[in-house]
Amino acid sequence: MNQADAAQRLSELREQIRHHDYLYYVEARPEISDAEYDALMRELRELEAQFPELVSPDSPTQRVAGQPVETFRPVEHRVAMLSLDNATTPDQLREFEARIGRALPGARFTYVCEPKIDGLGVALLYEQGRFVRGATRGDGRVGEEITPNLKTIRSIPITLRDPLARARELEVRGEVFMPRADFEQLNRALGEAGEGTFANPRNAAAGAVRQKDPAVTARRPLDIFLYHVSAARELGFTTYWETLHALRESGFKTNPKTERCPTMDAVIDYCVRLEAERDALGYDADGAVIKVDSLEQQWRLGSTTHHPRWAIAFKFAARQATTVVQAMEVNVGKTGTLTPVAKLVPVPLAGVVISNVSLHNEDEIRRKDVRVGDTVLIERAGDVIPYVVQVVAAKRPPDSRPFVFPDRCPACGHPAARLPGEAYWRCLNTACPAQLKERLRHFGSRRAMDIEHLGEAVIEQLVDRKRVKDFADLYTLTVAEVAELERFAEKSAENLVTAIQASKTRGLARLLNALGIRMVGERVAALLAHQFGSMERLQQASLDELSDIRGIGPQIAQAVRKFFDDDTNTDVIRRLSEAGVDMTQPDFVAEGPRPLAGKTFVLTGTLASITREAARELTERLGGRVTSVVSKKTDYVVAGEAPGSKVDDARRLGVTVLDEAAFLALVGRR
Repeated sequence: MNQADAAQRLSELREQIRHHDYLYYVEARPEISDAEYDALMRELRELEAQFPELVSPDSPTQRVAGQPVETFRPVEHRVAMLSLDNATTPDQLREFEARIGRALPGARFTYVCEPKIDGLGVALLYEQGRFVRGATRGDGRVGEEITPNLKTIRSIPITLRDPLARARELEVRGEVFMPRADFEQLNRALGEAGEGTFANPRNAAAGAVRQKDPAVTARRPLDIFLYHVSAARELGFTTYWETLHALRESGFKTNPKTERCPTMDAVIDYCVRLEAERDALGYDADGAVIKVDSLEQQWRLGSTTHHPRWAIAFKFAARQATTVVQAMEVNVGKTGTLTPVAKLVPVPLAGVVISNVSLHNEDEIRRKDVRVGDTVLIERAGDVIPYVVQVVAAKRPPDSRPFVFPDRCPACGHPAARLPGEAYWRCLNTACPAQLKERLRHFGSRRAMDIEHLGEAVIEQLVDRKRVKDFADLYTLTVAEVAELERFAEKSAENLVTAIQASKTRGLARLLNALGIRMVGERVAALLAHQFGSMERLQQASLDELSDIRGIGPQIAQAVRKFFDDDTNTDVIRRLSEAGVDMTQPDFVAEGPRPLAGKTFVLTGTLASITREAARELTERLGGRVTSVVSKKTDYVVAGEAPGSKVDDARRLGVTVLDEAAFLALVGRR
C-alpha cells in the first residue's frame, strides 16, 4: 500500500470508528459487535504504525497519548463559569420567576429543566470542529488544563459533526461523573488490590480527572453530559433547547432526562418527579437545574458576579441520620485556621459511612451547643458534605459539659487569635508544623518564589527530618544535605540548591505573595509592593496607612498588620533578608505621577509585547486597578489576541476597548 492509499484508508477507518464511538458511548445503540470494533481499531493502529507520518492528533488511537505532567497549567475561561443560586422549596422557585418577571416586565417565560449532576464541571474548547483544550472549572474564572485526561473519556468527541463543526471557535460546558454501578465496581477492585477506596462517585471522578498520568485516567469509568454552549446567541441560536439539540447532533452526549417546561407549574412537577426517581438515575444528582429557555431573555437578565440571573438550582432534600458525638478535636488547616471536628459513632448516610463532621467554628459550637456524648441529627448538604443539624436535647447525658475552644494552636502551642468580625481562630505562627508543608509548597510555587524542583516529596522529607522549620531555612540548605534525601543524586541536589538561590531575586511582590499572609494573594501583594517599595517600609506602615490603599480595606489591613506584629514572622523575615532575599520592588518610585489613579481595567486575550502579569503590575504601579469582570464601573478593557466575550460585554456596557498599542501609549510605553 502506498502513502496515498494509506491516507485514504486511514480516513475511512477513523470516520467509521468515530461513528461507532458515538453510537456506543452517546446513543447507547451499537451497530457492530465488540469484536468487529476491535478489528477496526487494530487495523487503524497497524496502519498508523506503518505510516507514522500520517498519525493525526484527532485519531481515535490518540485518546491516551499524553505524557504524565508535574503540574496543571492555569487556563482562563472564555466566559466565567459561575455558580448557581439555590432554591429548596416550590415557593422559592415561584419567587425566582417573580424576580425575573420584575426584571423583564411583561415577558413570558418558558424553561428547560435538567438533573443537577454531582460531578466535576469542565470547559471544552474546539477550533474548527477539533477538540484542542479541556479545563476544570477552578474558581470559575481560571481553571486547570486537563486536555489529555479528558480525551480519554470516550463520550467526548475529538472531532465534531455539523452543525457545531462549522464554528471557528466553540466552548462547551459539561459535568464529568462516574456512574454508580461503575463506582461500586471500581471500589471493589481497589479494595481487593489492597488500595484505598473512594468515599463517593464525585470524589472518584474528580480524582480521576486530575491524575497527572492520562493512562491512569483512562482506566477510570468516566462519563460526561454536556449542557452549555458559550456565546450560543452569537452563533445564531435563539433558545437553550436549540443548543441542546445542536450539541446532540454534533456528537455530544446530553442528558435524556432534560425536559422543556412551558410554565413554572410544569417546572415544579419536573422537580418532584426527578427527586422521587433520583435513586434510579444510575448516577448521583443532588437537584435539578432550571434555565430560562430564551437566549435573548438570558442575555437581558445578565448575571451577578456570582451567578446567572436566568437560572436556578432546585436542591433535593438531604438525607438525615442520628448518631453520638464520641469526641471533639481541633484541627489546624494549611492557612492556620482552627477547625473543630466532631468524632462520631460511624453511621451510614446517603451511601457513605460518616464518622467525622466539621463543626466549623466557635460560634457554630455555641449556637448549636454541641457537646461530647450528645446525640446529634446529621445530614449531607447536597448529599455531599455532612453537617450537624441539631442536638437531640432529650438524650443529653446529665454530666455533659460545654466545649471550651482553645486559645492556643493544638499543633505548636503558639497563641491563636480571632480578629474582630471574624468567625475563625487562627494560628499566627508561620513555622507551625501543621501548616509548614503546605506553606512551603506555596512559597516555592510558580507564581510565588518559583523554586523549580521543590516538589512535594522533597518538602515532606525536609520537614519530617526537621531540617526546614520555616522559609528562611530553605536558603541554608547545602548540596551535601540535599543529596542525602531519598531519590536525590549530587546533580539533582545541585539543581535544587541553585533554584533556591536563584529565587532570591524575585522581588517584594512575589515574596509577599509567597509568605502566605492571610488575605494577601497576588493582587494585594502587588498593591502593597508598589505602594511601599520595600519590606522595611511596609513593616512600619500603620493600620490607617494600609487601610487607605485603594483595593486593600480595613480587613486586609488588619490581617497584614497582625502578621507583622508577630515576633515569629518578623524573625523569619529578618533571616530571609540576612540570607540575601531581595525585599524591594523593581521600578518602585516613592513619589511620582500616578496617571491611572481611580481607573479600573480588565485585561483579556494574549498581549504580544508584554505578559498579562507584567501589564497588571504596570497598571497598578501607575495607580490603576485590575479586575477580572467587566461592569459599568470598568473604565477600560485591554484586548489582546483571542479576547473572548469580555470585549462583547464592554461594547454592550459602553466601556472603552483598547488594543495593545493604545494601552501601551496610555501607560507611557510608546
